[in-house]
Amino acid sequence: MRPLPSRLLAVTDRHGQSRPLADTVQAVLDGGVRWVWFRDRDLDPEARSWLGADVAARTRAAGAFLTVGGDVALAQALGADGVHLGGGSGPEAIAAAREVLRLGALIGVSVHTHAEAEIAATAGADYITLSPIYPTASKPGYGPALGPEGIATARGAGLPVVALGGVTPDRVPACRDAGAAGIAVMGGLMRAADPAAAARAFLAAWAA
Repeated sequence: MRPLPSRLLAVTDRHGQSRPLADTVQAVLDGGVRWVWFRDRDLDPEARSWLGADVAARTRAAGAFLTVGGDVALAQALGADGVHLGGGSGPEAIAAAREVLRLGALIGVSVHTHAEAEIAATAGADYITLSPIYPTASKPGYGPALGPEGIATARGAGLPVVALGGVTPDRVPACRDAGAAGIAVMGGLMRAADPAAAARAFLAAWAA
């Protein structure tokens, strides 16, 4: 298994905050984040490209790793380090992403069940995000919370599991102890009053 860039993956979301997204990304980078997943897929292509360029520049300046959600062409255009594909992505989609992106690009897939984790592993993904681990308003349609037990089960697929959904600093140790290779956080970083402090809290919780 390939090592992940960081134990903490910051997932972007420009909604529900008064700050520009790029400023929030800068703040979490200042707080120690070294892996950013540029999501915000509801933007039109031109606006997403402009915003992605700003996020990419800040991420690169911090020496951090950039993953782009669901758009291989945009990932290539931004010089991203990887792409995160949607659930159900098969060998063809993963092979196509590897062909387009630079050598060594990291390819992740979103999953919500152990069966989907097995599919992602067979398809050649490098890692999976598993959600929702805990109840969360952003993942209402993906079934009940899986809990740390779901992490332990998904690990059986043989891929690094990044725990996503309702993860707070006090829940980080349970995710880590269940075998998660890392945690992915959106609201807890993007909508924090002090994103840099929030990032430090998540990182400290993992290291504790």
